[in-house]
Amino acid sequence: MSSAADLVALQRALYTSRNPTRRYLHCARRDWVRSEISSAAEISPAHYALEVGPGSGIYLSSLAQVADRVVAIDVEPSYLQAAALLTDNFASDSPISCVQGNLSSGVLAEGSIDLILCSEVIEHVEDSASLIAVMAKTLKPQGTLILTTPQPYSPVELLGKIAFLPGILQLLRLIYREPIEPTGHINVLSTAQLKAQIASADLVVVKEERLGFYLPVIAEFGGRWGQGLLVAIDRAIQNSRFQGLLWTQCFVLRKPGSSPP
Repeated sequence: MSSAADLVALQRALYTSRNPTRRYLHCARRDWVRSEISSAAEISPAHYALEVGPGSGIYLSSLAQVADRVVAIDVEPSYLQAAALLTDNFASDSPISCVQGNLSSGVLAEGSIDLILCSEVIEHVEDSASLIAVMAKTLKPQGTLILTTPQPYSPVELLGKIAFLPGILQLLRLIYREPIEPTGHINVLSTAQLKAQIASADLVVVKEERLGFYLPVIAEFGGRWGQGLLVAIDRAIQNSRFQGLLWTQCFVLRKPGSSPP
């Protein structure tokens, strides 16, 4: 199990990477999520927010800006330790608390949460349908669930099956000169598969987007020029028949019939 310090170092590498493309891939998703957090709070006040699988806590401050109370829940204590490091900037009465456990265990009451964030989590969960169903039950009738997860046929996921082999992984660490770890993805869903699980949980999609284009060699050695090219391709194929090549699929979900108060 990685230490909290290791997780913070990896998070720093993802969002402040010296490699422009690696930085863009993660920051594009981060910026989308932060924007949707703000938008959700404008539609319906978020008194109680929840992040499922906070990692090192990159979104906790954004949630704390719009909610009176924020809970971060994870089964791994090392992730919660890393997330807790980011709450030090708050006063002693911080609105953020960390809970070790499984959401399915009933640690939170049904219909109690205004805003749920689950970003880059369900690909690590074998039974994602059950997790989505539990999040739906935990959501208030007017609540919002923000969900992101990788797409299976994006170059990042396809090439990752090769890139994280032991010898190649060491080579990538030499090229990037920063922390690189296997993704641990065991359940990367197609859009059709994910939407079926969303529908089964009695949720509806109110917004969806795909973003993040990667090509090897250009990403590693193209610098800012390469990153600019990949961003241009990203924008060109969004909402096209080729959008399945983009790395991340992003959704805003609500319960049927819900509308702003």
